[in-house]
Amino acid sequence: MSAIDDKIRQSFAKQSMMQTLGAGIESVSGGEVVIIAPILPGSRQQHNVAHAALSFAIGDTAAGYAALTVMPEGSEVMTAEMKINLLAPGDGDLLRATGKVIKPGRRLVIVTAEVHAVKDGQEKLTAILQGTMVPVRLPV
Repeated sequence: MSAIDDKIRQSFAKQSMMQTLGAGIESVSGGEVVIIAPILPGSRQQHNVAHAALSFAIGDTAAGYAALTVMPEGSEVMTAEMKINLLAPGDGDLLRATGKVIKPGRRLVIVTAEVHAVKDGQEKLTAILQGTMVPVRLPV
């Protein structure tokens, strides 16, 4: 396990929202993080599919951690803005969000995420997100 992989997994473990959603990290690599979350009864909307908030939460988190993979040691990131396009209902057993860095920078990191619903081994693109992460230096 690389140092950045370890750092991201430790940070993720502190996120009570992700714990509430049952989410976990599937993979970490330079500029890309994949997060999965089951579509639990408490994460569904009135049509019995994933609520858009679940897509947004794991998409934003995957994109943020993707940005963190390209930051220098001692840095963190925070979302400055994030847009979501909902393309199809999140009908499935779980959602998989793949966050990617589009353009790294010292002041702004442009990111994207794709969210797929997984049902019976088949994946369907349900949402895309695009946003901006802001690097934050941690106090020493």
